[in-house]
Amino acid sequence: MPSRIDYFDDPQAPPNSMVPSVNVIVSDEKGRILLIRRTDNGNWAVPGGAIDLGESMTQAAVRETFEETGIHCEITGLAGVYTDPKHLIHYTSNDEVRQEFSLVLTARPTGGEPRTSSESSEVCWVEAQGVEGLPMDRSMRMRLEHYLAGGSHPYLG
Repeated sequence: MPSRIDYFDDPQAPPNSMVPSVNVIVSDEKGRILLIRRTDNGNWAVPGGAIDLGESMTQAAVRETFEETGIHCEITGLAGVYTDPKHLIHYTSNDEVRQEFSLVLTARPTGGEPRTSSESSEVCWVEAQGVEGLPMDRSMRMRLEHYLAGGSHPYLG
């Protein structure tokens, strides 16, 4: 059984809480995107995680990116804010259920070498057109599609 379960508009979903988190779309000079294969569900995603007490969203984004990928980065902007109350994430390891609340930031790499962690079984740079064929949660796919569409304003939803 996976250690993370995503629910969407499911009346049978367990009670939940909300934890602000960040996701980071790191793109290099070639336009490739840094992706991880999550160890908790096997899906591909951009790095990210919860914002700890006492840290800013940009500090959390830089920390999470380095912890999960080995890549240092500099935050360059805001791609969107994702707060869909229909999307719940169930962490089966501690039975915590969270409503989606993710600030999606953009970044550029500043150093480091790709490496895995306890949260990432694979880390790689992926060409934009290669993202489409990878297995990922619908919410992560939507975040990347919004980013790749290149709108002039951050997504708010």
